[in-house]
Amino acid sequence: PPRSTLFPYTTLFRSMRIWDVRTGAQLAVLESHTISVLSVAYSPDGQTLASGSLDGTVRIWDVRTGAQLSVLEGHTDFVYSVAYTPDGQTLASGSMDKTVRIWDVRTGTQLSVLEGHTSTVGSIAYSPDGNTLASGSSDSTVRIWDVSTGAQLSVLEGHTSTVGSIAYSPDGQFLASVGDVTIWIWDVRTGEKWSVLEMHTGEKWGVVDGHTVHLTSVAFSPDGNTLASGGGDHPVRIWDARTGTQLSVLEGHKGIVNSVAYSPDGNTLASGGYDRTVRIWDAHTGMQLSVLEGHTYIISSV
Repeated sequence: PPRSTLFPYTTLFRSMRIWDVRTGAQLAVLESHTISVLSVAYSPDGQTLASGSLDGTVRIWDVRTGAQLSVLEGHTDFVYSVAYTPDGQTLASGSMDKTVRIWDVRTGTQLSVLEGHTSTVGSIAYSPDGNTLASGSSDSTVRIWDVSTGAQLSVLEGHTSTVGSIAYSPDGQFLASVGDVTIWIWDVRTGEKWSVLEMHTGEKWGVVDGHTVHLTSVAFSPDGNTLASGGGDHPVRIWDARTGTQLSVLEGHKGIVNSVAYSPDGNTLASGGYDRTVRIWDAHTGMQLSVLEGHTYIISSV
């Protein structure tokens, strides 16, 4: 969200809740999907929120009023991921129907369908400049697409199971992806993954390993210096994005962590998962600041 005090989250239920992180107050409950909501994303200006659901639709909401603005229909199966372009004019969605669909936010028109994955598209992310889109899939690949043409630019292979989450670095040069028990860092321009890569700083980047069971989520901090990850082993882990060194382990969740997200100022981190809580952490010290409770089922996205 554009304001560091607001976080939305969803559960494997039909509602979304918006919270004031500073006070822990619940500000709104958004309901309209007919079955579980799997993913949410704020527009860059913070005025609207997009949600994807098991009902196969994408819905756009007015954050201030909670009103549903539009329903985007076209997918033929569950919608697992949604993401706005940096200018907020278009929206991408990934689905179990193996496609990524691009939408005009203002009109709700479907602009294009990106096809290439051979299984569920569970994660998508726009580059910071909006020129490329990355998608991660149960087919174990990450694919990079040219937004203006819809052309597939590269297929990044290396994971041995579902790619659960992807994230661009703030400068757009690198892409992080999680699958199995590793985080891979990719060079977006060349499409290469590294066992070791010599950076301009003389530091080494490569495979980040530390989780003991399948990973589900990854996020770059706004300054690009750290990565946060969550998975089936319950802790949230913070990494030095340049060296791959594990900086801290945030413990508190009692189940799988499905999603992690930094605040825009990078000072706080939110995580949500199977224990039905959203936990807010100090991103610098690792201290748990608050626990947001209210939903009665698994939290799928923050």
